[in-house]
Amino acid sequence: MDNVIVTPGVDTIMGDEALRVMKSEVTDELTLRIIPFWKSLLDDEDGGYYGWLSYDLKLDRKAEKGCILNSRITWFFANAYTLLKDKCLLKEAEHAYTFMRDKCIDREYGGIFWSVTHDGKPLDTTKHTYNQAFAIYALSSYYEAAHDEEALSLAYDLYKVIETKCRDDEGYLEAFTRDFKPASNEKLSENGVMAGRTMNTLLHVFEAYTELYRVTADEEVKGKLYDILNLFADKMYNPEKKRQEVFFDMDYNSLIDLHSYGHDIETSWLIDRGIEIIGMQEKRQGINDGVYKKLYDKLTPITRALAKHVYEEAFNGNSLANECERGVVNTTRVWWVQAETVLGFLNAYEKNPDAREYRDAALSEWEYIQAYQIDRRPGSEWFWTTNEDGTPQEGRPIVEPWKCPYHNGRMCMEIMKRICD
Repeated sequence: MDNVIVTPGVDTIMGDEALRVMKSEVTDELTLRIIPFWKSLLDDEDGGYYGWLSYDLKLDRKAEKGCILNSRITWFFANAYTLLKDKCLLKEAEHAYTFMRDKCIDREYGGIFWSVTHDGKPLDTTKHTYNQAFAIYALSSYYEAAHDEEALSLAYDLYKVIETKCRDDEGYLEAFTRDFKPASNEKLSENGVMAGRTMNTLLHVFEAYTELYRVTADEEVKGKLYDILNLFADKMYNPEKKRQEVFFDMDYNSLIDLHSYGHDIETSWLIDRGIEIIGMQEKRQGINDGVYKKLYDKLTPITRALAKHVYEEAFNGNSLANECERGVVNTTRVWWVQAETVLGFLNAYEKNPDAREYRDAALSEWEYIQAYQIDRRPGSEWFWTTNEDGTPQEGRPIVEPWKCPYHNGRMCMEIMKRICD
């Protein structure tokens, strides 16, 4: 094993005073705001969690329940319990999991629906690969938290759905009808294009399979992770522009000149984490076949380049722009992009402690979030979007099928794990 490179694990950043303060502040944010907010949305009549809270903080108890939202809530409470060991968090995770198991998963055709009604009847029966991936992600984490073998079995069922119904010989596909006939990809296509393949779907399949592999050490799943890492390096990443392309046709031709800053900074740490987990598992098992080192050497320069380019192109000293389309920068500050920025820059600093500009960027971004992205109104959480000057963009809901505790909750938990006291 001497020539196998294993990247640092969590709890490796020696926290200077500023980082220790940030860790304390995000701990409070998680435990005093984010967790209580999402607990308050538990629907004890129809199951799951309420699916809509308007910008004016009006709760719609009859709104549709997005299955991605429910998966992310399951993931969130499972991981919060694993970190904090508060049994009430496991009960929240169980409540979300039960609704997911009983209402969101299609027992007739397999897979998970896009959305259900407030009381759990199928509503949008689209089967999207992205959605299947988030369910695997949630079920794997819930299995770790609750030791529930049924949850792991369901995760494997969805893994088989993706591998048998949602891919071809060249990679992963996007949208399908309820019975898995190909469908158009409006749900993950934006900016005036209709994509046959997307970087976003591939990223979250990778994320889901990483979690499944982490809790099972399944060699078949590891093989799929290797395949996806090669797709990122060979198809998604543009070495000339030092960015990922976003939307593709079926032959991996990029469809638009678009730089998604948030996805690039998120990808930079998610790929690092996936490689790290593979390395740690192989070290435990005494595996030294050379494949891991080859992929480490191939992907690590890419993740570093992604973080560096985002820092240089999109970070203004306190927050991150949304994206750049055909040379025009969208300066809107989006809640999930800001959360991923803190974590992405902290990860870049962890991997290269001499690059203190990344530490400073993570700290500055967290200051921006505290000042502007967090909605301080009682009964709220984070604004969806703010302007570059920090003023909130009114109208976007606080909760809806995409607005969830996944990005900001994960940011808090990762910081808590990574920074030493």
